[in-house]
Amino acid sequence: MPNILFRCAKVVRRTRGLRAAVAAAAVVLCLSLAACGTPAAGQGAGSGGDKPVVLTTFTVLADVAQNVAGDKLQVESITKAGAEIHGYEPTPGDIRKASKADLILDNGLNLEAWFAQFVEGLDVPHAVVSEGVEVMSISEDSYQGKPNPHAWMSPVNVQIYVDNMVKAFSKLDPANAAVFEANGTAYKAKLQSVKDEMVQKLATVPEAQRALVTCEGAFSYLARDAGLREVYIWAVNAEQQATPQQITKAIEFVKANKVPAVFCESTVSDAPMRQVVGATGSTFGGVLYVDSLSEADGPVPTYLDLIRHDSKLITEGLTGAAS
Repeated sequence: MPNILFRCAKVVRRTRGLRAAVAAAAVVLCLSLAACGTPAAGQGAGSGGDKPVVLTTFTVLADVAQNVAGDKLQVESITKAGAEIHGYEPTPGDIRKASKADLILDNGLNLEAWFAQFVEGLDVPHAVVSEGVEVMSISEDSYQGKPNPHAWMSPVNVQIYVDNMVKAFSKLDPANAAVFEANGTAYKAKLQSVKDEMVQKLATVPEAQRALVTCEGAFSYLARDAGLREVYIWAVNAEQQATPQQITKAIEFVKANKVPAVFCESTVSDAPMRQVVGATGSTFGGVLYVDSLSEADGPVPTYLDLIRHDSKLITEGLTGAAS
């Protein structure tokens, strides 16, 4: 009981500065834990089965983790399909899920600052899946010099994510370590295949048209893999974005380079990019996916689908095949 109460005090301290409702939920949750005891391993965030529960911060990580876990672990995502990950505000239900999980996975690289408080305040194992990737820095705006967090947009980097997951899962459930290793090896082969497909597809874009213009600067890693020049309206999704200066800069670039198509991401408004289209005569090439998968019946229900969808849309837009 004293140990539980001590952890509760840590959770309450960590929740200061967040919404009052979330902080209040943390207090209620802690009192409940103190009264009822700590949940046993495997009786975690989901339906209460006997599988250990792995909780990820967003849907892309959940899909990758599920491929590594197979049927040995129960994998869930805090955020739902379509959620904007950068400025997400945790709910009381999220706190309850986090407190009952057996392992929490997050991307790191400053992506989920909103979730770090709960990870640090809860007595739950935690792994950062981006550890070991070759990080690219943001080159513009107030985020200049900070790591670009969208490392998963390179399937090569996701192979490193897989290795980190295999290690974390094997520590969580040693009896199935060989299964996780085999699953990871098989999935990394699929990642290499989808990366090769992406590079081959985008190689058909003529040199003069190899500029990827998007709303957010979320494609640095994909652009590096495919040999594209990345241009964006804003560097990182935030509450206030798309200033007149940023839109003007994008308009000038598209005009000067005769960019045939521009794009925007699924989790933000495409209105600023529509202004670029209206001012330049460029085509709106479509909606790309980055921070979230779609629902199961949507265009990108898995991470591999996401890479295929985005590379196809970019290729069609920049070569004029879509029209």
